Amino acid sequence: MTTTMGAAIGEGDVAAFRDLHTRLGDAVEIAVRGKRDVIDLVLVAMFAGGHVLLEDVPGTGKTTLARAVAGALGGVSRRVQFTPDLLPSDVTGTSVYDPQTGQIRFRPGPVFANIVLADEINRAAAKTQSAMLEVMEERTVTVDGVGHAVPDPFLVVATQNPIDLDGTYRLPEAQLDRFMLRTSIGYPSVDDELDVLRPGSGAGRISAVQTVSSPREVSEYSRRLSLLHVADPILRYVSALGAATRSDSRLRLGASTRGLRTLVRCVQVYAASRGRHFAVPGDVQDLALPVLAHRLVLTREAVLSGVTTEEVLADVVSDVAVPKPA
Repeated sequence: MTTTMGAAIGEGDVAAFRDLHTRLGDAVEIAVRGKRDVIDLVLVAMFAGGHVLLEDVPGTGKTTLARAVAGALGGVSRRVQFTPDLLPSDVTGTSVYDPQTGQIRFRPGPVFANIVLADEINRAAAKTQSAMLEVMEERTVTVDGVGHAVPDPFLVVATQNPIDLDGTYRLPEAQLDRFMLRTSIGYPSVDDELDVLRPGSGAGRISAVQTVSSPREVSEYSRRLSLLHVADPILRYVSALGAATRSDSRLRLGASTRGLRTLVRCVQVYAASRGRHFAVPGDVQDLALPVLAHRLVLTREAVLSGVTTEEVLADVVSDVAVPKPA
């Protein structure tokens, strides 16, 4: 990751990216009404090269969101319904015998797509979860000693139901840390829900989403945005937030260095989406909760008292001094 070192991205590049980001958001919002903030977070993760965990109840538009993003960028989308009997090879692919040629060939699994919806990932056994999270990290599937790269860009939108816990396998903290962002869609407003319910309105249909970009363009901007300038005071601010989580008595585990690096990477994309070629403290504050909250672990006493990691992180952001403009 490039921060203050290296050639910075220019204002013209930022202006072009902001236009692309807006067009992508507008295209996706045709299918997912009234959730622009969630759409923007998913786009941040996509351009930052990460993955998203959606904690939400069924029927809020998670599948629609993933398919709409894929449609807007002109990529391929796949959906995997995670169940207790799902095998790792059902996700990553396997070697099969071809009777016509008499040779063994690799049959790709559903992870070979630009956008992969891992639906109810916490319903799969730990081995299958690990196979999914491994390809998320490595972006390569290895079968019989041969590596197979997944497409670029590669975005996994994983979901889990926070209410129905029967038959689920909790994601360990080390695996949660693999997700760049965690957020939720939530129910729409009254007006947006009426718009979706109105017969013949066409709202929410994937077919209405227009392709406004390409996987190649997204990959190129992802690389260029890693050069966006992040000044030392902003980096010290991020470090101070991490140190504050590690010293908070309500937390058993604070933010890791990897989590803070992820926050900086997201800040680069977020700042550019706002039309700036530099980061400001407000970018860090806006992204701290979706990037860091799921990486924190509460003490037993804090859990019993009803405290959440979101509340702890909000207190930390409120208490840590914000760097002043130079």
